[in-house]
Amino acid sequence: MITKSVLDNGIRVITQKIPRLHSVTIGIWVTTGSRHERPEINGVTHFIEHLLFKGTARRTARNIAMEIDSVGGILNAFTGREYVCYYSKVLTEHLPKAVDLLSDIFLNSLFDPDEIEKERKVILQEIWMLKDTPDNYIHDLYYQNFWKNHPLGMSIIGSEESVSNLTRDVLVASREERFKADDVIITAAGNVEHDELLHLLTGLFSSVPEGGFSAESLEPVYEKRVEAIDKDLEQIHLCLGTKALPQNHHFRYEGYILNTVLGGSMSSKLFQEIRENRGLAYSVYSYITSHSDAGTIVVYAGTTSEQLLEVIEITQREICKLKNDPVPTQELNLAKGHLKGSLLLSLENCDNIMTRLAKDEIYFGRHTPIEEITSGIEKVNQESLMHLSRELFVDDSLTLQVIGKLRGLQITPSIISL
Repeated sequence: MITKSVLDNGIRVITQKIPRLHSVTIGIWVTTGSRHERPEINGVTHFIEHLLFKGTARRTARNIAMEIDSVGGILNAFTGREYVCYYSKVLTEHLPKAVDLLSDIFLNSLFDPDEIEKERKVILQEIWMLKDTPDNYIHDLYYQNFWKNHPLGMSIIGSEESVSNLTRDVLVASREERFKADDVIITAAGNVEHDELLHLLTGLFSSVPEGGFSAESLEPVYEKRVEAIDKDLEQIHLCLGTKALPQNHHFRYEGYILNTVLGGSMSSKLFQEIRENRGLAYSVYSYITSHSDAGTIVVYAGTTSEQLLEVIEITQREICKLKNDPVPTQELNLAKGHLKGSLLLSLENCDNIMTRLAKDEIYFGRHTPIEEITSGIEKVNQESLMHLSRELFVDDSLTLQVIGKLRGLQITPSIISL
């Protein structure tokens, strides 16, 4: 059963009780992320995320770690482009401790100057580690290129320059500016009683000020872009993508199916053709990233410089087939079965359910029942898939990002075309 309440200051509390479980996952979500930052403070949301675990008036960083370890629980956080989440997973009997810990770090973190400097070093190491991992770094480069000069293109963790220049005053002011009640959603899933959780939360979170964080939302501008970075790597990595749908678009189910058919599963067109039939890549896949007002569908592959152009050509050929030819019934049914099965399997985990409760509230303002989702998937047909393919797969938003040893390859806009 899913229950929603609103605290007096506007904080939303949503729970889903699952009696068969012995655990509960609770998350505090704030609906601001890296896209709501200015370039000069890029990474501030992620920096704050790190600092909330570095000590409060009641607990040192070591105390925080020891308390959650003492009950075998998990205490962690993650930052996205449109939200940040602080969460804990514990046995149900330890929920009061988890709530006390989460509320303390969320509301009372000290932002000690010494801790700030230590964590700055940690985040700079994180940035360098990302750059040393090209199969991850390529995606950051792609977003920067695809959403060029737009806040969505900024790195979630920031740049070396922006992170190095973030002062304590900026960090504290950003927390106070962003942690307001209208932008806070608390979700919990597992063996949890809604009223008991409300009782725990009400006194602790009443101090969160009313109102919300106001940030300008710019509509992305799509252009055909190509960028190649010559770097001494064993593989050459590529992301080829175009625009996709926002989270709440009425054609989103067609988008899910389109991605699954193209490269979102082991039976997909790209996996079968590029890896299985031709052996051109070990890793090849596609995925969709969707936000409140925009999205992108991306194909990734790691290959050799000698095979790069062939991989790009095959990818574009398979995309064009989706625009011009109906997806065979068998492939369509496979994709539907894959999506429904993956969804239901994900709901075996209370962490995923907690996340789903929050994202439903952020992007839809309501809970979307499983039956509604599976029905939406089932309604997708060959005609609606072709219609969406023709709308999304167009030259004027096609972006290619490459990193690796180019060996004299000329990577120009002329090599990509739909």
